[in-house]
Amino acid sequence: MAKNTICLWYDKDAEAAANFYVETFPDSAMGAVIRAPGNYPEGKQGDVLVVEFTVAGVSCVGLNGGPMFKHNEAFSFQIYTEDQEETDRYWNAIVDNGGQESECGWCKDRWGVSWQITPRVLMEALREGGDQAKRVFDAMMTMRKIDVAAIEAARRG
Repeated sequence: MAKNTICLWYDKDAEAAANFYVETFPDSAMGAVIRAPGNYPEGKQGDVLVVEFTVAGVSCVGLNGGPMFKHNEAFSFQIYTEDQEETDRYWNAIVDNGGQESECGWCKDRWGVSWQITPRVLMEALREGGDQAKRVFDAMMTMRKIDVAAIEAARRG
C-alpha cells in the first residue's frame, strides 16, 4: 500500500472505472478489490466497497460510497501526451466510452472524473512565456481536444 493515495468516490462503479483506466493508460494496474464485510447505507455485505488501482503511475483507491458526492473539475488527472496520435487515443477512449468533451483539452469520463489530455508541446510553450506562450494560449482557448499541429504553428508564430 502506498503511503499517499488518491481516493475517488463513485456511486457504485469503482471497479468498472478502475478497469477502464487500467485498460486505457500505460503504467496502470489493478490492485485489491475489497468487499464490504457487512451491510452499509448504500450497499450490502459482499458488494465491492473499495478498489485499489494505479492509473498512469498514480496510486488510487475507488470507493463505492453512494450517490451523495459527485466529481467535478476541482480535481482532474492531467495526462501528458507526446503527439497527436497519443492525444487522440486517450481523448477518444474517454469521450467514446460515455464521456463528454469540454474545453482546452479537458474531458470527463462516464463516471464524471475530469481529465486533461495535454500535449507536452503545449506545456513547454506555456512554460517558456512571452509572445510564444500568448499565441499558444490563445490557440488553446479555441479548442476542445488539443490540436498539436495548431499549437506547434502558434508556437512558431
